[in-house]
Amino acid sequence: MGLGLIASLIVGGLAGWIASMIMKANTGVFANIGLGILGAVVLNALLGFFGIYAENAWIPQLIVGAAGASLLIAAYRKLAS
Repeated sequence: MGLGLIASLIVGGLAGWIASMIMKANTGVFANIGLGILGAVVLNALLGFFGIYAENAWIPQLIVGAAGASLLIAAYRKLAS
């Protein structure tokens, strides 16, 4: 069972905000939510490929989301330059 819609939005927003602070990106609230959720999906897929699965709880998904969002920001910067 997943986090649910409201919890996913909250965790995604927090994860995106953390990633934007770490990567010094100037993103807004909706971009933070999108980055956090998409980052969690991408990194969970990559980790699953290696047989690593993050628990469907707030803290593990917050960590995975922030790391994944940071990865997306770094990839965007690399492709944009």
